[in-house]
Amino acid sequence: MRLKVFVALLFLGVLFAGCTEKPAAEEPVSAPAAPEAEPKAEAATEEAETEGKFALSEEEFNRAKQIYFDRCAGCHGVLRKGATGPALTPDKTVPKGTAVLKAIIFGGTPRGMPDWGHQGVLSEEDTELLARFIQLEPPTPPEMSLADMKATWRVFVPPENRPTSPQHDRDWQNFFSVTLRDAGKVAIIDGDTKEVVSTVDTGYAVHISRMSATGRYVYTIGRDGKATMIDLWMEKPDKVAEIRACYDARSIEVSKYTGEQGNFYDKYVIIGCYWPPHFVILDGATLEPIKIVSTRSYTYDTEEYHPEPRVASIVASHFKPQWIVNVKETGQIWLVDYSDANNPAIKMIEADRFLHDGGWDATKRYFLVAANKRNKIVVLDAKEEKVVALVETGKVPHPGRGANWVDPVYGPVWATVHLGEGLMAVIGTDPENYPQYAWKVVRKVKLLGGGSLFIKTHPKSQWIWVDHTLNPDEKIQRSVCVISKEYPDEVYKCWEVADYGRAVHIEYNKEGDEVWISVWGKIDEPGKTGEIVIYDDKTLAEKARIKDLVTPTGKFNVYNTANDIY
Repeated sequence: MRLKVFVALLFLGVLFAGCTEKPAAEEPVSAPAAPEAEPKAEAATEEAETEGKFALSEEEFNRAKQIYFDRCAGCHGVLRKGATGPALTPDKTVPKGTAVLKAIIFGGTPRGMPDWGHQGVLSEEDTELLARFIQLEPPTPPEMSLADMKATWRVFVPPENRPTSPQHDRDWQNFFSVTLRDAGKVAIIDGDTKEVVSTVDTGYAVHISRMSATGRYVYTIGRDGKATMIDLWMEKPDKVAEIRACYDARSIEVSKYTGEQGNFYDKYVIIGCYWPPHFVILDGATLEPIKIVSTRSYTYDTEEYHPEPRVASIVASHFKPQWIVNVKETGQIWLVDYSDANNPAIKMIEADRFLHDGGWDATKRYFLVAANKRNKIVVLDAKEEKVVALVETGKVPHPGRGANWVDPVYGPVWATVHLGEGLMAVIGTDPENYPQYAWKVVRKVKLLGGGSLFIKTHPKSQWIWVDHTLNPDEKIQRSVCVISKEYPDEVYKCWEVADYGRAVHIEYNKEGDEVWISVWGKIDEPGKTGEIVIYDDKTLAEKARIKDLVTPTGKFNVYNTANDIY
């Protein structure tokens, strides 16, 4: 079945479908209505109605399709081939039966599957509807062309009309770009005063914010594939350009290289998409799309064609004019040379499946990325352009960008947390001075349980912070833990950040002496939609709360993000 319009796809339930229309300022954004179906879709629906226990009316089919796109596609794939989550094609789902599928959807699993029913996100009726839907053949969404993208492209303030210096006296390098997930907005918050300086309409449920190499601009990417460029020098920061580059996306990055091969600071932007499976190179000053490159290809190990290899994470190399593009389903890392944006040279490196998120070691030479369903971290040498290690850690590693520090025994290390078990795995990262520990797990620290999404530290900090956002236990969901760098064998302290919601995503301020943690609430619970809790990093004492935010999730400090400090 082919659809005229396709809604955004989401990851681990943190993700909600998006729309390209600007929402009313006083109203929260809601997921768009299910798309109309073409005749093929109607025929397939009529056929589904004859399948007995899986029978769905056209209305039920469209509603179930919407729920799947909103809640499930990020982990299980648009075509339900599986990735972070298992495959949900009929050959896998029909033998389980509706009752078993309902129980999993409603109650979740210890390995990171959200408990949609217990959370109150899905009713019993919707749970059964979804269980029946995933026993049918999946619908196929449409493609997107350069012309389609250009139809959504807007430049609100041309480069020549933008400020030549900051139009305010705030320390914009200590601003935070905070995702207000269900509002379809980003809040720009002053890290010094804790004031919300500006609230900017963006793509729905922004996944990440990335800064220009200079730090002046914030580039956001929504899970509806909409990218926004925000100018922090404006008296009131606001977007200066936007575009929709796909129907579902997770990653955006700028060009950062300057050296013998040229100066590419902020010249280009790249957007990595989940659907269609491609990446797009754009002009860094205006977001005008330049080049689309499909990622459809063959898996590195079995050499089987995959119709949906999604772009998960992207980082900019500091050694060459290259982006490191991680292609989830095929298990390949693509080194994309952007020195000629219309003719990008691509080197494909075999790694492992299914590539997800990751970050640099402290030297910014080695990129460590999770092959999460293989329970491994892949180590790429960006200078030599080769994989130097596959490190087995624990069940379903999910590092975010990870965390770097100097261990008292093992020297420079990097660490990840896990979705599938309560574990922080610490990996040695210095092959020159500590070769005996390089690319090995040197410590395993037990956490409260699985479901961790992020780990964070700072060069000035004595602590490593972790969350447990997707743990099925409500108290653990809203708890964070800290581990001492000096005594890193066990957790030092854990506590609940709030009495509601989930604690998610940890970020430091510019000086490295404050830690900001989001309380991710619910948009329909007055007084409990969400807030940010700020701690003194030295004493672990609470310093402040920024209240009444609409479902805040990711937070990105300008200085730390621009300089890859984690």
